[in-house]
Amino acid sequence: MKILFLDQSGKPGGAELCLIDIAKPYRDRSLVGLFADGDFRKLLQQHDIPVEILANQPIQVRKQSNFLQSLASVGQIAPLLAKVVQTAKKYDVIYANTQKALVIGALASFLARRPLVYHLHDILSSEHFSQTNLRIAVTLANYFASLVIANSQASQTAFVQAGGQEKLTEIVYNGFDSQNYQTSEFEVKKIREQLGLEGKFVVGHFSRLAPWKGQHILIAALSECPPEVTVILVGDALFGEQDYVQQLHEQVAKLGLENRVKFLGFRADVPQLMAACNLVAHTSTAPEPFGRVIVEAMLCGKPVVAAKAGGAIELVEHGVNGFLVTPGESQELAQVINTCVAETEMTASIANRGKAIASVRFDIVAINQQIAKLLNQLSDDYKPTNSRDSKSVS
Repeated sequence: MKILFLDQSGKPGGAELCLIDIAKPYRDRSLVGLFADGDFRKLLQQHDIPVEILANQPIQVRKQSNFLQSLASVGQIAPLLAKVVQTAKKYDVIYANTQKALVIGALASFLARRPLVYHLHDILSSEHFSQTNLRIAVTLANYFASLVIANSQASQTAFVQAGGQEKLTEIVYNGFDSQNYQTSEFEVKKIREQLGLEGKFVVGHFSRLAPWKGQHILIAALSECPPEVTVILVGDALFGEQDYVQQLHEQVAKLGLENRVKFLGFRADVPQLMAACNLVAHTSTAPEPFGRVIVEAMLCGKPVVAAKAGGAIELVEHGVNGFLVTPGESQELAQVINTCVAETEMTASIANRGKAIASVRFDIVAINQQIAKLLNQLSDDYKPTNSRDSKSVS
């Protein structure tokens, strides 16, 4: 089976990291087509995954764009669509990994007569998308996709509630290679020394800096924790959210926490930084479709406290393999942090249980087998309508 993967981003986010793992088994018979250049292309090349930049400029449509703003992008979409259609005819399946990729992939699927797979990494709700973009995504998926892979029950439920056809969907959680999350004690000690974290109880937060990711909630909670508790914020602002970064710095200064909050920006050594933490916090104020950071922290053997909403509920059982708190409640978060500081044996037991469960439940080999089975079934079911332009999908 030859697969044309499509992704809108030049920057590596959760959906893009997931795509790397999915594309690896097909790298000798696939292509990842990107709609923008950037570090994601470099990551794909490092993994020997064929990649091509298909667009001359990024599509200027965002999750909250209205109809007129979406319509204004037609001039950008037309040449990109032509390129994708031409490329798709060399492959057996189009695999759209993001929402903009769905738009192009759906039209290309019709024009090139190739089956379309849509990997849903989002919660399609008004909290994250404009009504225009919701209607576009659901309509295109319903009419053109042969399969919608949802990365959680929460994502599938939101898709159906937005009008998506449940019969198209299959739930496949993100997969992880646990070997990528093994860090030696020597490395941990070195990182702690470099960052001045010796003797500290370190709470790590790993995501882009954005209001809905809730870094401000963690900072507010920190003000109610003992002096040895320190926070590291790993990630940077995207999509014009620099004002929020300034607000975070002002909040830190107002609370007198300058020596207890470290802004580390974007880092490539996330597993090593997680290993240097005593606790990893997930504080999103809106439901996450999955919560990649949660599983990564578990695989690093670290306890996790997560906001009780969306996909996080499917990953964490409170008091068993992690902790859950009400989204936006800084006092509740502070209570969990303080419990972890005081009850180290109990916390270590929960972390160990989380690692054992995550290593099995989200094993990349098993996850890729699920996806391969779905793709093979798709190829068996798909009957091209134009025999002149068809290929055997195998």
